[in-house]
Amino acid sequence: MKIGILLTGLLPPEIAERTGEYDALFRDLLDGRGFTFETWRVVDGQFPPGPEAADGWLITGSKHGVYEDHAWLPPLEALIRDIYADGRPLVGVCFGHQVIAQALGGRVEKFDGGWAVGATDYDFAGEPLRIHAWHQDQVITPPDDAEVVAGNPFCRYAALLYGQRAYSVQGHPEFDDAFITDLIEKRGPGVVPDAQLDAARASLGVSLDRARIADQFTRFFHGEEISA
Repeated sequence: MKIGILLTGLLPPEIAERTGEYDALFRDLLDGRGFTFETWRVVDGQFPPGPEAADGWLITGSKHGVYEDHAWLPPLEALIRDIYADGRPLVGVCFGHQVIAQALGGRVEKFDGGWAVGATDYDFAGEPLRIHAWHQDQVITPPDDAEVVAGNPFCRYAALLYGQRAYSVQGHPEFDDAFITDLIEKRGPGVVPDAQLDAARASLGVSLDRARIADQFTRFFHGEEISA
């Protein structure tokens, strides 16, 4: 099964030289699950010809806000609506989660409660799953078609399911401890409050449920029910 990755942001060069860009993180997360991948750098204006270019789609995270003025955002939202109408499975993570919601009629804002950074627990229908977070923006109003499948007191709409058409999560299953450490050290200072960066450092080494979310993505791409 071919997954088209829509790359919506670029990492600082000092991080990317070790890890590759965001698409490389997802290739690693979903490695060995029967997928092939092709990346389109939509952040640089590179778009696929249409939904038929892949069997399923995945939208990455980004440093950008979905409400910002970028030339590539309107065509990305149009592509999201085309994929949704075509019925090919679409997965979004962080920025991807937010831009799917916005494209389908939801509302995204910079959350006045501040940042979520580091290992974070989300309630999936009564079962807690823990993955790293790195965001200040949030989905404030989900689209009418969205079912809320995970959240916590800080982030009410942390995972949204749109039938068999789209599934998105706010947290980052593709981030391991080494990657979040890079963000803490290289992207966080002066942006995220120091106390939260310290708390994120203290959370390093706890058990993460990255593989459980990867299992959800795999089932969703194959048209199966997701479950915690």
